[in-house]
Amino acid sequence: AVDYAKNTNDKVLQVRTYDVFITYDKYYQTPRMWLFGYDEEKRPLTTTQVFEDVSQDYVKKTVTIEPHTHLSLNLASIHPCKHAEVMKKIIERMSEKEDAEKLRVDQYMILFLKFLSSVVPTIDYDHTIST
Repeated sequence: AVDYAKNTNDKVLQVRTYDVFITYDKYYQTPRMWLFGYDEEKRPLTTTQVFEDVSQDYVKKTVTIEPHTHLSLNLASIHPCKHAEVMKKIIERMSEKEDAEKLRVDQYMILFLKFLSSVVPTIDYDHTIST
């Protein structure tokens, strides 16, 4: 996420950083994404600041603040209930293209991160794939 500094030179870009945790949700049988954000001074973001980085259509619906399953922290969680359905549609669309290469297993995570970027559009993922 990007924010221009107040009370400083407006050309200084303030950048937020996120730690991304991925766990496996046994109930939904799909990956579950967790986010923990920091400001430029490495201070944890407030819930309000985290929600500023989330597409407003998903705030407090798809993205909520919940206790992490393995850490003693409350983190932003992207609810996994639709992940499998959406991923299946993405893969089917890719397969329908005439010149489509067969999707390799190792490419699934890249597609998953691209899907999640629609939920949290302010996060830049490195989508580079080595061939």
